[in-house]
Amino acid sequence: MNESLDHLIDWLRDAYAMEKHAETMLKAQASRLDHYPELKVRIEQHIEETLGQQKLLETCLEGLGSSPSAIKDLAGRIGAFGQALGGGLASDEVVKGAMAGYVFENIEIAAYTTLIAAARQCGRDDVRKTCEMILPQEIEMARWLLAHLPRVTETYLARDSVDDDAAKR
Repeated sequence: MNESLDHLIDWLRDAYAMEKHAETMLKAQASRLDHYPELKVRIEQHIEETLGQQKLLETCLEGLGSSPSAIKDLAGRIGAFGQALGGGLASDEVVKGAMAGYVFENIEIAAYTTLIAAARQCGRDDVRKTCEMILPQEIEMARWLLAHLPRVTETYLARDSVDDDAAKR
């Protein structure tokens, strides 16, 4: 059981680092979305959800006598910073950002699904319930992005044919 609990703690740390990565990535993306107000509002809403998720994960880790991994957190932030910088240079950033966001949400869905199963196996109903609260937020964000990808793409293409700067942001 100790080995399973060690995995659960490690995966919770991974999830925390993933949410820190998401925070950095989403804030950078939202700051550059001048001409896509609906997307910007939804991303800003998800930033608030992400901050809440981080607090919930910290509580889970503390309850297990642990804390977030500074190394994983730093690695996630560096990755997100590099991704944000690279995205800012792409002329089709809004489309690629929406696509990347959809993929990232699905990674989060997989992570929380795994955490729920691991918490159940370890008899940690507190962790399971927390992850079951977070999972629907990630599913909803992925669903929203998938439903709005066509509109973002069409808006980008229409704006790009008239004004490259307005299309980008």
